[in-house]
Amino acid sequence: MIYPLLWMLSSSLKDNTDIFINAHQLIPSKWNFDNYVTGFKGFAGISFAVFFKNSFIITILSVIGTVISSTMVAYGFARIRFKWAPFWFSCMMLTMMLPGEVLMIPQYIFFHKIGWINTFLPLIVPSFFGGAFFIFLIIQFLRGIPKELDESAHIDGCGKYRTFILIMIPLLVPPIITVSIFKFYWTWDDFFSPLLYLNSPKLATVSLAIKSFADPTMKTDWGAMFAMSILSLVPIFIIFFVFQKYIVEGISTTGLKG
Repeated sequence: MIYPLLWMLSSSLKDNTDIFINAHQLIPSKWNFDNYVTGFKGFAGISFAVFFKNSFIITILSVIGTVISSTMVAYGFARIRFKWAPFWFSCMMLTMMLPGEVLMIPQYIFFHKIGWINTFLPLIVPSFFGGAFFIFLIIQFLRGIPKELDESAHIDGCGKYRTFILIMIPLLVPPIITVSIFKFYWTWDDFFSPLLYLNSPKLATVSLAIKSFADPTMKTDWGAMFAMSILSLVPIFIIFFVFQKYIVEGISTTGLKG
């Protein structure tokens, strides 16, 4: 499982010819750190710092939108009684069965008509309307929290909003961090959505920029491409090693009754 990562790290330190001639060797015959310098210069006069900035803007705002919206919707389904709640919950869960290919063309037409193509908005705004998987995850966690806490807060004069903010949010830290990590992974690694909506090189994300190194009409700089691929994995590894205990806690406690 780790070997492909080690091979990519090794290839990022080799010359282009050495990558394929000595592909079986993890230790480069000649160490070439210039791949990182060349790769970070980017292309079309745009450095990789711009692509990292674009990816961080899209990813962080998407995470914030997903956490806020999914947490609020989950609290409504789990704690508030309203008309036709089972029906709306079923509709939400059914959205998980819709393939992305079904939504692709209608969404593109909609975003094109409102003038959002070649902007970050189609990649960020939908996150502020929740995600069925994340909502369901938080609902299952909320069902394990005793409802007596809500009743005690109500006796103390808290309404639904204050109960949600002051009582539930602190208790929902594990699933919120779990949702944030998964959303960060999926958005950071997303290639197709930026390819569909972003046309300008200045707006490209890291995934699009790495693909631009592999040009079939020109000589591909494999060393630089592997070097930038390694750098693109750094935020993911940092997030995982810093918050891995919350991933396990957020998933393992989901659905347990308190």
